[in-house]
Amino acid sequence: MKIALVGNQNCGKTTLFNQLTGSNQHVGNFPGVTVEHKVGQYRQNKDIEIIDLPGIYSFSPYTPEEVVSRDYILKEKPDVVVDVVDATNIERNLYLTLQLVELGVPVVIALNMMDEVRENGGTVQVELLAEELGIPVVPISAVKNEGVDELMLAVSKTAKNHILPKLDFCRGPVHDAIHAIVHLISEQVKHTSFTLRFAATGLVEGNPEIAEILELSEADIDIVEHIVSDMETHAGTDREAALADMRYSFIEEICAKTVKKPEKSKASMLSEKVDKILTGKYTGIPIFFCVMIAIFFITFGEIGTWLSDGFSGIIDAGIAAIGDWFAANNISDWFTSLAVDGVLAGVGSVLSFMPIVLMLFFFLSLLEDSGYMARVAFMMDKPLRKLGLSGKSIVPMLIGFGCTVPAVMATRTLASDRDRRFTIMLTPFMSCTAKLPIYAVFTAAFFPNHGGLVMTLLYLFGILMAVVSALVLKKVSFSGNPIPFVMELPVYRMPSWKSIALNIWDKASDFLRRAFTIILVATVAIWFLQSFDISLNYIKDNGESILASLGKLLAPVFAPLGFGDWRACSSLIAGLSAKEVVISTIEVLLGPGETLSSLFTLASAGAFLVFVLLYMPCVAAYSAINSEFCRMEQSLAKGRLKAFFFMVYQTALAWVIAFIVYQVLLFIGV
Repeated sequence: MKIALVGNQNCGKTTLFNQLTGSNQHVGNFPGVTVEHKVGQYRQNKDIEIIDLPGIYSFSPYTPEEVVSRDYILKEKPDVVVDVVDATNIERNLYLTLQLVELGVPVVIALNMMDEVRENGGTVQVELLAEELGIPVVPISAVKNEGVDELMLAVSKTAKNHILPKLDFCRGPVHDAIHAIVHLISEQVKHTSFTLRFAATGLVEGNPEIAEILELSEADIDIVEHIVSDMETHAGTDREAALADMRYSFIEEICAKTVKKPEKSKASMLSEKVDKILTGKYTGIPIFFCVMIAIFFITFGEIGTWLSDGFSGIIDAGIAAIGDWFAANNISDWFTSLAVDGVLAGVGSVLSFMPIVLMLFFFLSLLEDSGYMARVAFMMDKPLRKLGLSGKSIVPMLIGFGCTVPAVMATRTLASDRDRRFTIMLTPFMSCTAKLPIYAVFTAAFFPNHGGLVMTLLYLFGILMAVVSALVLKKVSFSGNPIPFVMELPVYRMPSWKSIALNIWDKASDFLRRAFTIILVATVAIWFLQSFDISLNYIKDNGESILASLGKLLAPVFAPLGFGDWRACSSLIAGLSAKEVVISTIEVLLGPGETLSSLFTLASAGAFLVFVLLYMPCVAAYSAINSEFCRMEQSLAKGRLKAFFFMVYQTALAWVIAFIVYQVLLFIGV
């Protein structure tokens, strides 16, 4: 049995999914957490599959997640669709319910957050609501796991008896138009996955995709438009408004009979008071920047450094002990070099920064789970529109501070291909956590008294370069305006420590996977390239190695930036596999007694940091960008060309800006 969970954004679908499956999917308190559908097995019966579909408001597709949800229901044909309805905002949620009815699929309503309704003096006559809608309705509280077993009983009964909704809420001019079109398209619909009612309603709405799938002739399309034109004349409004009015009129009638609205909750009233300050016209954005700067200073300042140094000391002691054991047991030089100087030194140098990575994700999860992240998107809408973006673009960008790959995937929540492409091209400028080890090592070596300030400036400089690039790209490639921005602001809630812990664990496990897969392989590859010459002879002098030969080819390119040493150039090449590998490569390539000051001056270290900040992201991120461009262009060649162009653009920009930074630092005598 397949059960699909559908509902508006932020209605509690993923929480219910976790309760049903025991899955530890991340639950966020801002819209757009689920980008693609997630699949799990029901805890009490492994033969039942639960699918968590992206949050949507209607089946009139404007965004990819709406298309994902609609197409899954139509093409995969789940046995039951569980419509998760937020009981505190029932009128808006029932709009999607009526569209599910039009789809003609078995539906069960999970009336979620009923505990909040009761606590605030509201009631819902569940049996009467079910009778009016002709659909089973089960009150639940997903977060408290109340009513979930009863919900599954109703789902099983609906699936077993294949109960389909038989509600006809059409009336007035819209009713006449839909039924006229039903007679016109009855034959064409038989060859599609649509129901007659859904297809006719889509044509009334003006959905060109449905007309294309039905393969309507020009004559049929003219008849449809004539029918719709008559409907608009009699309704006194346009086609979309007429449909919305019809649905909402029906919803209002039902709610008047069955719902006693709760009083405004304490959480809602508190949110309104807090928002006057946190989202105020003059206070909102300054407070946001202060919050982010405080997070960076705590993470990269004394506390983060202390944790990282302590963890690094433990790792170094372990590596030294293993090295001593190898020496005491006369292990061969090449194997000792591979194990100690290659694998352990390389992976260990990256792992030592895990405390900083986890601390940063802790703070970002805190902001997300409290509901503040949604406010950030709301506040940033106006300034981002000046750059040609909508406020919703800030969500992928903030995710980009963690990792570019999920940030690129998160752009699927944006409403248009233009906005998605534009946001994808700016997201890599947000400094991901993979670059943290590089920043930490270089600031400790060259700016020991100003580590927090330097790291904060790097993050802010990345944002500044994104702004500059946006202004350029807006003029060159992305003229026009972004899609109007709509996002629900959830009430502020106390963060769920379980959710935060799960999110941090998810990021920690991803970091560990990268450390023991990509970074491990890259470290071994770098060790091989720097330990053998072109004739595959094991060498003691790194300067004669294969890697040295490659690095020396690039050295003239980076010499104007102050770091023309082949080892620095080689680390940048290795960094394309994963940015953390830059540091592990340098660790491997430095000779006995050598330090970073052997390769860099203060000025060239600053230029190197800026280049690392801005040059093309790792292979995984490039693959995600290439995949998204190809999907949007629907042409592999065109998508790949755009992705390649962007990587060239970003790397060229990094070179130019690093050159300027180097010259400025030399000029001021650094």
